[in-house]
This record gives sequence, C-alpha cells and structure tokens, in this order.
Amino acid sequence: MATHADEPVLPDLLRPGLKLVFCGTAAGRRSAAEGAYYAHPGNLFWRALFESGLTPRQFAPAEFRQLLEHGIGLTDLAKHHAGNDNELPRDAFDVASLLGKIERHRPRRLAFTSKNAARAVLGRTIDYGLQRETLGVTRLFVLPSPSGQARGHWNLTPWRTLSDDLMAS
Repeated sequence: MATHADEPVLPDLLRPGLKLVFCGTAAGRRSAAEGAYYAHPGNLFWRALFESGLTPRQFAPAEFRQLLEHGIGLTDLAKHHAGNDNELPRDAFDVASLLGKIERHRPRRLAFTSKNAARAVLGRTIDYGLQRETLGVTRLFVLPSPSGQARGHWNLTPWRTLSDDLMAS
C-alpha cells in the first residue's frame, strides 16, 4: 500500500533533544488505517515500552503523540508505504532521509524495532542490543520486533537493557 509521494503514511514524531527515537521499517496496514503507530492489537510495542520502564504507563496507539512528553519519538524507514516487510517495494526504505532526520534532531538513542530496519541502515549482520556504530552523538540499539508476526523472536530483555542504558546516561 503506497500513499501520495508527498504524504507519509504516518507522521514523524520528532523534535530536537529527544532521549530516544524508535525506528521501524514501515507502518503496518492496521497502523496505516488507524493513523497510529504500532496499532495492531497483537503488536507488543506499547506493552514493551511500559514493561521495560521507558514509559510510566501503557499508552494506547492513538496516544502516540504523548510520547514526546516523555522524550520519545517515532519514525519509519518507509514513510510512503504500508504493509509487511515482504510486501514493500525494494526501494521503499529511505535510509538517507532517516540519517538526515537523526543528524538534524540528534536524539541520545535511536532504537530500531527490528533487525531488518537496522540491517538496512547499517548494512551488516545485526545482533540485538547496543551497536558499535553511532550517528553523530546518537547511540544505536537494535530490539526484537514487537510485531505479532515476529513472536517467535520476542524477548523483552533488550528493551529493558535500552531502558537501563538511558537511565544510566
């Protein structure tokens, strides 16, 4: 599913000075339909934010804009397409745009919500957790995908590690 070239499926939730920005691959169909990040009921994103200590309560997808109040932003690599990764066109990921956003806004951490997103940006095999590369002042983390389709790879531990790392810095 594609949108008009100038209209993102979901708006970026970014501003300078954030402690953390999450980056997914693309909005899922449910998220696109509802106009909210990680909106599918089987997605563990909102629960993981709360259970890892990154937010003081479990937010609903429609409340995604409130994350800014907690120093958290959201974006995707494919801003103009929605669907599962295997449904996206080969050129859907706009790595250069993501890098420009991170350079401009300079969050303390950028956390990829899947190995696929991190691989697209870093161009190498990825392990979960803190990465050796940085983007300027921004440290990089890779997290297990919260998607219900990736449930076999789910593990909250890297999410807790990210929370602990943010608290320590």
